[in-house]
Amino acid sequence: MSARVDPSMIRFGVAGVANTCIGLAIIYAAKWFLGVGDVEANVTGYSAGVLLSFAFNKRWTFGHLGGTLPAFFRFLAVLGIAYLLNLLTVIGALGLGIESYVAQALGVIPYAVFSYLGCKQLVFLAASTRGGSPTWSR
Repeated sequence: MSARVDPSMIRFGVAGVANTCIGLAIIYAAKWFLGVGDVEANVTGYSAGVLLSFAFNKRWTFGHLGGTLPAFFRFLAVLGIAYLLNLLTVIGALGLGIESYVAQALGVIPYAVFSYLGCKQLVFLAASTRGGSPTWSR
């Protein structure tokens, strides 16, 4: 028996790496070229990352053709819960005496898993039940 990996899982990972790199580049550019503070740069970069993540995942990862605004609000809710799971994991790991850099890395796991499942099952549900492979041209 061979295990089949859902292609949307791979696309979700690629989209996540891409929007993380772009968001981080925006944070660095805002600090370096615009001289803004850490908080402002972070909010700017993360906001761009969230928007890019939504766009990538809506069309490329899941091929969602449904309404954009309702999907976006569901997306924000999923990300909010994913962030809380991340934070609880980090705090719990720190409470167990796990080194802080390792604790931060552990927090990525529930964030990524919940984000993927939430996007697939709640945010972009219509596309995931439609079948076929998503493309930019749909």
